[in-house]
Amino acid sequence: MAGGILESFPTLTIPRFRLPAFVSAVGNRLPQWPHAVVLSTGLNAVLKMKLLPEDSLELLEGRSFLVDVLDTGGRACFTFRRGLFRPVFTPPQTPDLAFRANLSAFLQLVARQEDPDTLFFNRELSIEGDTELGLIVKNMLDAVEWPKLSRLPVFRH
Repeated sequence: MAGGILESFPTLTIPRFRLPAFVSAVGNRLPQWPHAVVLSTGLNAVLKMKLLPEDSLELLEGRSFLVDVLDTGGRACFTFRRGLFRPVFTPPQTPDLAFRANLSAFLQLVARQEDPDTLFFNRELSIEGDTELGLIVKNMLDAVEWPKLSRLPVFRH
């Protein structure tokens, strides 16, 4: 899948890889809350840049989400409340929606090298929980039009 935020680097291809098992063994023992803080902050930046379809955001209100990067041992739990993504420091036993994959699959998604459907059907991405919520999130992500890096304020001179 061409394009996306990495469009400025058209020859960059993220290979499929799996980190060694010791990485997740160490990662599982580390505090997980920093991942939730960083992911929530990033999502709020995307929100502020108005890249997410605003008409769908209200459907996320009060729902819990988990992003589990299997081969790093890192997990981030967050929610959407009162117009902002917020980290969840004590994750629920069963989040409303959980995404699980290795780091390479998540990187391929962000780079728009692969779409969620392909990764899901190739068993590289697991999506568990509320099916309707999963479709809403997938459609929101598909609707995002990532700006070229050169158009982002941080890259302007």
